[in-house]
Amino acid sequence: MQTRQIQMNDVIYNAAEQCFEALVTVHDGDRSRKYACAINAPMTMSFDQAAKGLTKQAERRHLSRGGMYSEIRAQKPAQRSGRPRFDPKAWLRHVANLPGLRAA
Repeated sequence: MQTRQIQMNDVIYNAAEQCFEALVTVHDGDRSRKYACAINAPMTMSFDQAAKGLTKQAERRHLSRGGMYSEIRAQKPAQRSGRPRFDPKAWLRHVANLPGLRAA
């Protein structure tokens, strides 16, 4: 069994829908996926129970790879080309020595 880090943001109780809602982030290796989760529950449910239910829903959705999610991948720096650094003095010497470009 693989352990994934779970992070919950903005847990709220939606009284109109009578459910707890949260944006749950599942960190899996170099990827992070965010799921908008909601569980139907009364307002009297403890926060710990609501958090467990939201976490379970996010894990199920993550394992099934279905539904809508937002994915954040680790940023890798772009490879630089192999050209040498720009030397302005050498460039000016080169320009000054070009044939046919001398002032009269």
